[in-house]
Amino acid sequence: MKILIDARFYGLENAGIGRYSMNLVSELCKIDSKNEYILLLRKKYFDSLELPSNWKKVLADIDHYSFEEQIKLPKLIKAQKPDLVHFLHFNVPVFYKDKYVVTIHDLLMHSQKGFEATTLPAPVYLVKRVGYRTVFDAAVRNSKKIIVPSNTIKIELSDFYNLDAKKVSVTYEGFDVKIGSGKMKIVKPYFFYAGNAYPHKNLINLIKAVKLLNIKYNQSVNLAISSSRNIFTQRLEKTIKSLEAEKYVKLLGFVPDDKLGYLYKNSEAFVFPSLSEGFGLPGLEAISAGTLLIASDIKVFKEVYGNAALYFDPNDIGSMAEVIQKALNMSKSEKEKRIKSAQKFVKRYSWAKMARETLEIYKKEGSLSI
Repeated sequence: MKILIDARFYGLENAGIGRYSMNLVSELCKIDSKNEYILLLRKKYFDSLELPSNWKKVLADIDHYSFEEQIKLPKLIKAQKPDLVHFLHFNVPVFYKDKYVVTIHDLLMHSQKGFEATTLPAPVYLVKRVGYRTVFDAAVRNSKKIIVPSNTIKIELSDFYNLDAKKVSVTYEGFDVKIGSGKMKIVKPYFFYAGNAYPHKNLINLIKAVKLLNIKYNQSVNLAISSSRNIFTQRLEKTIKSLEAEKYVKLLGFVPDDKLGYLYKNSEAFVFPSLSEGFGLPGLEAISAGTLLIASDIKVFKEVYGNAALYFDPNDIGSMAEVIQKALNMSKSEKEKRIKSAQKFVKRYSWAKMARETLEIYKKEGSLSI
């Protein structure tokens, strides 16, 4: 059986989708030596990535969301004559109609509308948005099976597109254990956030809550934010200045994995104030590294984290400040007890388990010989 995986998002520079791609490939390599795999890769990883003998690399240096993707990618795939294709993101060529499964990570862009959520000029943004919905809708409609990272996304997707629930399968993702040896100079005590600075991450409310604790309640609270520098980070930097919160908030820029573990472990807690997510990898990483998790009380976080997190209303700055203060004032013994319980809880998630479940989907949809 021949399975082709479009892994052009492979690499940590592609954030959560990149981690998903890397770990899926890595774990499939370990568990399946019987079937033939074809891996589409961008040039950056084409030469360096080593694979087992039943895997073949094919160079597909084609930009995501591009016109070239719509025209060249189907031809490239057809030339390999796969029995089944797995697209790891919604960007499936509209006119590709052969057998495939697709992973839909979230429906964020269905609800995130408006020019504050983009860096593009208005006319370009509007055209891109139409293109986005055209591609996304076709990917959902033409797929044999849809893989999602949580039941929350399964329900949202099924309701939005009126899908038969059997078409959508949940494969919970895993998390990377970041216990690095690299240290960073940082003022303690501090709370920590790692991720991008997109509007739905709700960092402005978090910054306002931290300022509220320092000014109104006379608490000594610092916030460290690790986020790759881009236009959204630059906007956040301006907001921090306009809120006069520079004294309490430190932008660290991009932090490599070997130092993230240190920042997680030595924080008072990891704060995840997001308004919308598909799963929530950073929260699991933070717990694994040995810190408290404070998170928005959105459905997907309640599903994934259960009782392993402390929750706040992400739209209520007072609620956010109250829970941060609770973590700050928590006794050492209670904190250690909560962390140990949470670490036991998150062991249910693993990339190996996700890969096994994904392979079962390949078997059903492509009649694998396993």
